[in-house]
Amino acid sequence: MSAEDGADVTRSSLALRDRVGSGGQGDVHALADGSLLFKEYKDPSKVNGTALADLVAFRQSLGQSDRDHLDALAAWPLCRVVEEGRTLGFLMRRAPADMTWRTAAGSMKLLELQYLIRPPKVAWQEVAQPTPEQRRVLALACVEAIGWFHSAGLVIGDISQANVLWTITPGTAVHFLDCDGFRRVGRAAVQAQAATPDWNDPLVPSTEATVDTDAYKTALVVGRIIGQDPYVMPGKELKLVDGCLNDRQGTAVRRLFTQAAGERGTRPRPSEWQTALSDRGTITLTAAAPRPRPAIDRTVLDGLRDRSPINLRAPGR
Repeated sequence: MSAEDGADVTRSSLALRDRVGSGGQGDVHALADGSLLFKEYKDPSKVNGTALADLVAFRQSLGQSDRDHLDALAAWPLCRVVEEGRTLGFLMRRAPADMTWRTAAGSMKLLELQYLIRPPKVAWQEVAQPTPEQRRVLALACVEAIGWFHSAGLVIGDISQANVLWTITPGTAVHFLDCDGFRRVGRAAVQAQAATPDWNDPLVPSTEATVDTDAYKTALVVGRIIGQDPYVMPGKELKLVDGCLNDRQGTAVRRLFTQAAGERGTRPRPSEWQTALSDRGTITLTAAAPRPRPAIDRTVLDGLRDRSPINLRAPGR
């Protein structure tokens, strides 16, 4: 079995422990040695094995630095799991340990975005809440990650409160799950596009995924993190957590949030959110004053010219 080189592995070669998670499209099992996780699809007949191989090949095509960056950002498919010609699932790394939390009963849960965008509840009082400044930095980390995916030619598709993890210890960071839902721009998806209620682009069917639908959902992520409101959306008033943004940032973010309610193709891109959320601010440059043109005596140029002959000495004289 080899996961790092992207080669397919067979289902029968895997030694599995108990199921550790379940979703609408598949179940997740831990490998017996605890090193990796196996996502097994509930209905392999609906899986595009070629599209999944394309995601595996994408990671393999990256240089080591970019591959390490991808692994830090996402639980990416490392290799396909197959059996008798069918694609059954894939292997992936576990989420970072600092993106989990322990309940009062002692069980471990993933630190999903839902614990960041909702007011704290007694049931998850063990989750350490970020300061207003850390909230801004987490929103910035999300848009930077989305921008990186887009620059790599990827469409994310289902961005929601359940498939983005976060942490503030030891530093602020985010991590994306369900990465078999990603696709390369212009290419097929592994399965039918998943949809999360209250996280869909209102201008297109929930089954559609493009860079533009990602742009709308980026606005949802930013607005809901810095507003700590799981339902705010472009077109509604964006109320910010006190102390989260300064005046410049608040003005810029509100402008972009309003813009995100516009037509397709007009939504702000991640780079615009990055500038708005940055703590560096913007510098207004004044146009340089044009130099005064030197006075030209046109009589010298336009008048009659006295072209007297030039005497040339013969060679050798």
